[in-house]
Amino acid sequence: MAPNSKAVSKRHRPHEKYDKKRETKKAKLVEKEAVTNHPTEEDDLDSSEEEEDPIEDEPEAVVYRKPTTYDNLLASLGSSNKAVADMNKRRQREEEGKSDTEGDDDDSGSEDQISTDGEDDEIQGDDQGLTENTEKENNDNHSEEEDSDRYETDEELELSTNGQPLVDASSSASAFNEHLSHILSSEELKTLPEGKWKFKWEAPAIDMPNCRWKGTRHNFLDAVQSDAPYGLKPKLFKHWLQLYQKSGGKDFDSSKRRRFFSICNSYLDILHCNKRPFYNKGREEDSSAMDAYLMHSLNHIFKTRDLVKKNESKIAKHRETSEEEILSDDGFLDQGFTRPKVLILLPMRSIAFRVVKRLIQLTPESQRVNVEHLDRFNAEFGCEDESDDDDEKTSKNGKSTTHKSSKPSDWQALFGEKNSDDEFMLGIKHTRKSIRLYGDFYSSDMIIASPLKLHMAIGQAEENKERDVDYLSSIEVLIIDHADIISMQNWSFLATVVDHINRLPTKQHGTNVMRIRPLYLDGQARFYRQSIILSSYLTPEMNGLFNRQCLNYKGRIKLACEYKGVLEKVLLPVRQIYERFDADSMTQADNARLEYFTKKIFPKIKDSVQGGVMIFIPSYYDFVRVRNYLKSQNASFCLLGDYTKNADISRAREWFFAGSRKIMLYTERAYFYRRYKIRGIKNLIFYSLPERKEFYPEIMNMLDEGSYDMMSTALFSRFDLLKMERIVGTAYANRMISSDKSIFAFC
Repeated sequence: MAPNSKAVSKRHRPHEKYDKKRETKKAKLVEKEAVTNHPTEEDDLDSSEEEEDPIEDEPEAVVYRKPTTYDNLLASLGSSNKAVADMNKRRQREEEGKSDTEGDDDDSGSEDQISTDGEDDEIQGDDQGLTENTEKENNDNHSEEEDSDRYETDEELELSTNGQPLVDASSSASAFNEHLSHILSSEELKTLPEGKWKFKWEAPAIDMPNCRWKGTRHNFLDAVQSDAPYGLKPKLFKHWLQLYQKSGGKDFDSSKRRRFFSICNSYLDILHCNKRPFYNKGREEDSSAMDAYLMHSLNHIFKTRDLVKKNESKIAKHRETSEEEILSDDGFLDQGFTRPKVLILLPMRSIAFRVVKRLIQLTPESQRVNVEHLDRFNAEFGCEDESDDDDEKTSKNGKSTTHKSSKPSDWQALFGEKNSDDEFMLGIKHTRKSIRLYGDFYSSDMIIASPLKLHMAIGQAEENKERDVDYLSSIEVLIIDHADIISMQNWSFLATVVDHINRLPTKQHGTNVMRIRPLYLDGQARFYRQSIILSSYLTPEMNGLFNRQCLNYKGRIKLACEYKGVLEKVLLPVRQIYERFDADSMTQADNARLEYFTKKIFPKIKDSVQGGVMIFIPSYYDFVRVRNYLKSQNASFCLLGDYTKNADISRAREWFFAGSRKIMLYTERAYFYRRYKIRGIKNLIFYSLPERKEFYPEIMNMLDEGSYDMMSTALFSRFDLLKMERIVGTAYANRMISSDKSIFAFC
């Protein structure tokens, strides 16, 4: 297949220097793809890459290629701008294999070269009107404050730190440049939307026992950049290192945060599903991961800004030919439809408070001389206690001042006196010397939001055509932290938000169309977006999102772990019965579970005299179905569900303890947010096992110790393997799923 069968069109360079640059770039690209893809891609992809060498095949493939969005855009601009029209004609001649002097019947080579002083003046005026006005609207970071002094670019900064050379600029900037400069092959455009990746290698996850990284393409962990500044801009690296050392850290090179940053800097999609969260005695591990993805985000934002500033400087020096250069040199294609490049999705304001505070700390002091609207941010997002340890607050005399509560420590750390509001969105803009919080979303570099708030914004844009969410159109790094908490809110909101990222915008937002990267114009932005998902456990929904909506051409890396289980944390002598039911598919599993419950479990408890039966149900959907079934059977039951009012909860707990209601339905989400202990449980039924493994022993230990022959029953199918292995252990879970027997007991 010819090289130009790729969807991204190449610009024609009218001068000899551009011709040489084009040939050099093409040679490097072919060599890079051959080296990178040959050992790992499928055979048909390898062969297509190898067949891209013959240049003489170009015209045949290009002639019949469907016009791209960029082609149509150039044609539209050319109708009102002679310079654009001339450059578009020369570009078409190149794709058709013609020289500059070859033209159509109506155009001669001499006419292309005729130009008067008056025409030059007119073209220059048009260029100023097109570039200056649009850049002023779209790039607020190019303010008088920033333009007043020389801006330090990658090349200027990456020469030395403390007088010592670190690494050449090209290597430290390579991950960023190579990722966005890659041109998708026709085979990639065909296979990427399917999302069918095969994990081809495994490597131990250092400092995470019983865990290993699994990746597509080739194993890059051994060859990852291991020399300072590790792909970071040196000023960022130097500041990060100082913060790490001030906090008492040693050996930064082997630290968790440095290693995870290197994984982030690979620009692969990442699924890290075993992160111990800060609220569950994992503050150091959580902070390390947060540091890594925040530094990666800052690095990406600053390198993007460097590229834009360098190009603007070149254009300013050659104003008379700037428009021609923009059309003819790929180096000037440095922007998306809108400015925001990083989107961080978080579940609660209190967590957003931690992230933004750390983001400010990680920004070098010279680039945060002023943090605008910080007082407002503290008032709207702030929490009473954001100390770096999990110890209780103590007074001067050493006595604890923490309010004692019956709630578990993880609930206290997450909800106790914290701002747990889940409706927020914050734009953050970095200028040369300041950070602007609450910036307009279209002039921000980063957006930090909850899935709920963005879901509401999407809904409003669909109802009101004057509104839009086009600020999601050019996101290049997506980070979803604490996905486990988001799963306790409403996962469908998150799925909707991710589905709306990288869509073509509905309006033009002051963007200089001649500097938009072709990957955006050709609708390929989602294939370049890096997605990083962090969670303390894995669910089928997370797997589904990662597999179907994270389509980065670079590939994927995923953490796989083996678990010991939490059965040993059950302190009471409870006979734990596990009963397996058969299901042909995940979609059929819900019906099969309900059928098993109605035929095998409910008849045993329907006529129970003693009562005290609690049914623990993780899914609200299943909760509604079981509730409706119990109503149809005129069963004696009470509810403690997601939306049960406090007064009704108190009444239900009293009824159940007194025995006036024989059955209680309790959802996992209600337990996550409220943590009510239930008295009077004599028989415990897990309609499905809880997603959070720590909930299993907590619920089990609620059983009434005065009961004789305490017993619990848990229903499961082969599609419950993920939650099974976290509770009974990986080895037992695999055995129970594949065994010929269907009933298992732990005593």
